[in-house]
Amino acid sequence: MSNKKIGLFALTALVLSSMIGSGIFSLPQNMAEVAGVKALLIGWAITGVGIVFLGLSFFFLSRLRPDLNGGVYIYAKEGFGGLVGFFSAWGYWLCSGIGSVSYLVVAFEGIGTFVDTPEQIIFGTGSTFYAILGASLVVWLVHWLIARGVREAAFVNILATLVKVFPLILFIILAALYFSPTQFFSDFEGKTVMNQNQSMDLLTQVKNTMLITLWVFVGVEGASILSGHAKRQRDIGTATVLGICITLVLYVAITVLSFGVLPRETISMMSNPSMAPILESMIGKVGKMMITFCLIVSVLGSYISWTMYCTEVPYRGVESGAFPRMLSKLNKNNTPINSLWFTNIVIQLCLILVLFTSQSYTKLISLASSMILVPYILIGAYLFKLARQCKAKWYIQLTGLMATLYGLWIVYAAGMDYLFLSVVLYVPGVMVYLYSQYQQKGKIDLCKKEWGLLIILIGIFLMACWALSQGLLSI
Repeated sequence: MSNKKIGLFALTALVLSSMIGSGIFSLPQNMAEVAGVKALLIGWAITGVGIVFLGLSFFFLSRLRPDLNGGVYIYAKEGFGGLVGFFSAWGYWLCSGIGSVSYLVVAFEGIGTFVDTPEQIIFGTGSTFYAILGASLVVWLVHWLIARGVREAAFVNILATLVKVFPLILFIILAALYFSPTQFFSDFEGKTVMNQNQSMDLLTQVKNTMLITLWVFVGVEGASILSGHAKRQRDIGTATVLGICITLVLYVAITVLSFGVLPRETISMMSNPSMAPILESMIGKVGKMMITFCLIVSVLGSYISWTMYCTEVPYRGVESGAFPRMLSKLNKNNTPINSLWFTNIVIQLCLILVLFTSQSYTKLISLASSMILVPYILIGAYLFKLARQCKAKWYIQLTGLMATLYGLWIVYAAGMDYLFLSVVLYVPGVMVYLYSQYQQKGKIDLCKKEWGLLIILIGIFLMACWALSQGLLSI
C-alpha cells in the first residue's frame, strides 16, 4: 500500500490487534456455556499446541520462501495450484469481511450500554438503524485512513492495541488475587453442562470449545498478509510467533482464572462482554465501564487491521489472475484503492443486511469461522509439502504436519453443518475466478484435477443448498 515500510513492533501489534478483538471479552461466558474446567483445560492444550504449530508454519514459510508476498493466498497457490489458491483467498476474504461486520456490530452494542435506557433503545444489540448508521460512518472513516497509506493506519492500530491490552492485564492480576481453588474445582468435570436437557460428555465439551478458540485466534496470519510492506521479511515470522505467545497467555489466564472467581453456572448465564460483570464483581461498576470502553476501542482497532487484510488479499490475487484486473489499481499513496472500495462496499451491504435481518454477533462469527478453516489447513499442508521437497530439517516437516492435523481436527470438531456452509459460500466465488482467468489469459485455464475438484464441490454445493432449503442445516 504505502512506500513506507512496517517494522517488527508495528507488525506484532497488527497480529495482536487482529487476534485480540471482541472475542476475548466474551471468552469466559462462551467457554462456561459449553464446557467444564477439565474440558476447558484440554481444549486450550489442543488449541495452544495447534496454534503454535500454525504460527511456526508462517515462520518457517517466511524463511523457506522469502520471495512470496501475500500470505494465505500465495502459499496455497504455490502449493496446490491456482484454483485452490483462489479458494483460500476467497474464503479468507469472506472471513475478513464478515468478521469486520461483526466487530462493528459488537462495538455499537457496547456503546449502547452507555447510552441506552429501558425507555429508549438507540443501539441495542448493534443492529438498530442508529447502530448501522454509526457503523457505516466508521467504515468510511477507516476507508479514508487506509487510503492515506498502510503505515499511517498501522500507527493508529498500535495506539488501539496498547489501550486494549492494559485492562486485560489488570483483569488477570485482580482475578489472580480473587482466585479460589475451591471454586475452581467445584465442577471440574463439567457435569452441569447440558445440551437439550442432557449432560454432555467430555469429548463433546472439548469439541464445543474448538470453534470458539479458533475464532479468537483468527488473525494469526496478519503479518504474512502484509508481508509486502515489511521492512525485513524475517520480521514476518518473528511477529507472528510473538503475537501468538502473548495472546495465548492472555486467553488462557482470563478464562481459567474466571472459573476460580465465580461459579461456572453463573458465568455461563452472563450477558456479553462477560469480562465486564466478572470484573464488576471484584471492583464494582467501574470495572464494567472500563471493560466495555476497552471493548469498543479493541474492536474498532481490530476493524482497522481486518480492513487492511481484506483489501490486500484481492490485490495480491490479481497478479496471478485470481481476481479481476480493476482491483490492482493503486492511488498516489500506493494503496490498492479499487480493492479497498470493493471491500468496503461489500461491508456496507452486509451492514444493511444486518439491519433488515437483525443478525447477531454470534451468528456473524459462526459464518466467519466456517470460512477460515480451509485457508488454515492449506498453510500447514503447503509447509509440509515444501519441507519434504526441500528435504528440510525434521522439525520443520513436523511443524507442517501438526498444523495440518490441527486444521483437520477443527473441521471435525466444527461438524458437517459448517463444512456444508463453507461450500455454499465458496462455490459462487468460482465465477469471479473464471472471469478473471478469461480476462487475463483469454481462456479458462484449469487442469484436469482442478476440473475434478470443481465438479465435486458443485455436487456438494447442490446438496448443501437442498439441505438448507429443507432446514436440515443448523448454524
